[in-house]
Amino acid sequence: MEYSKEFKQALSEFSPLEKDRLIFRLLKKDKLLSKKLYFELIDPETTDDKRNAMEKIISERVSEISKYVGNQKYFLVLIRKLSAEITEHVKVTTDKFGDVYLNLFLVNKILEHNEKLGRQRFDAVYKLYIYLINKIIKALILIKKLDEDYWMEFDELLTDIEFQIHETLYLEKLCVNNSFDFSWLKCENIPKHFELIVKGIKSEGFLR
Repeated sequence: MEYSKEFKQALSEFSPLEKDRLIFRLLKKDKLLSKKLYFELIDPETTDDKRNAMEKIISERVSEISKYVGNQKYFLVLIRKLSAEITEHVKVTTDKFGDVYLNLFLVNKILEHNEKLGRQRFDAVYKLYIYLINKIIKALILIKKLDEDYWMEFDELLTDIEFQIHETLYLEKLCVNNSFDFSWLKCENIPKHFELIVKGIKSEGFLR
């Protein structure tokens, strides 16, 4: 929404007290904005601190909810909630590196429970695996937009993820059946126009 000059002028004429009241009213209605302003203005923790804390939360939470692997619908709901926490972290801190790193870290932690996942029927784990493949692809798209200095850290995670995929028959087959090229799991091999490639794959009805 664009604001007219008249509207901006009217706001600028508010007294300091009126502006303060308006700001606090808005912050009460927008928790995310409140957290973002707190982080930018007075939070003693840095982006790195918060990313490290989020990494620990992911590790602990995935271990906790892995006991629900047998109930795939509920398990995926819990995974989505955890993913939403990563999204909130990124919005609050504008952590572009963390957007990629934490999501790949989440995928890797989930796949560390391959033994439990491997006992499930294909139709039970299908939605989870498609979700994870799409999460990996989104991370690869974002990697192309980041500085190459980060690639070494991402490659370590991608190597672990590729190993886990090949250890999981259903997931490996889903990747192949959805035109996922395993060579992409190395930063330097991500195609230049990767986003367009993914759009083409999805237009053919895959990754759903």
